[in-house]
Amino acid sequence: MKVLLTSSGITNTTIHNALVDLLGKPIAESSALCIPTGVQPFLGGPSHVYRFIIGTGGGPMCALGWKSLGVLELAALPTIKREHWVAAVQEVDALLVWGGSPLYLCYWMRQSGLADLLPSLRPEVVYVGTSGGAMVATPDFGGATYDDSEPLTGSDNALGLVDFSVFPHLERENMPDTSRANIEKWAAGLSVPAYAIDDDTAITVVDGAVEVVSEGHWKLFAPSPEAS
Repeated sequence: MKVLLTSSGITNTTIHNALVDLLGKPIAESSALCIPTGVQPFLGGPSHVYRFIIGTGGGPMCALGWKSLGVLELAALPTIKREHWVAAVQEVDALLVWGGSPLYLCYWMRQSGLADLLPSLRPEVVYVGTSGGAMVATPDFGGATYDDSEPLTGSDNALGLVDFSVFPHLERENMPDTSRANIEKWAAGLSVPAYAIDDDTAITVVDGAVEVVSEGHWKLFAPSPEAS
């Protein structure tokens, strides 16, 4: 499985081109499933889901002209025959994992069984994570969760699809917690490398090779010896 981690979706040509390169074919010839689960616990969650699907909530993910697009609501999967939804996941070219509460999203990734399925997907499948969806792919949230809702799990352990952590929305004006000083404090508690990325930056991972694709700003923090 290939990985594209973004802060706010496909916000510019550079990130768009990176997605096409990972897919190995045009988006118009590719299929995708979108996962909106992370925004469900927020006030106005249903509206957030709708904006994600129609492409007005941040950089577009669903509204890119996919050949086919479906919605995979993780909280519903335990009530569905496993062979039905597993077949759908195994057939797509991309999984579009939206943000929201990374703790809530990670909980349902595990509870639904999707987390166990991800490592077995075809090598050409692209995991596209945005904000909380990007953080879930890392080993450790490091306490950066962006929400004050009651999570279903208090664990900082994420899925570990990549071997570094991510802090999205670097220095976004309407998010004071994303200041460089605050992110430096966050990174100091991590035992793995950490990338702080703004909304015009993304990270690709193919066969373990990490590349930053950006029209904006980002910073790489070395792992903290104290956290090892």
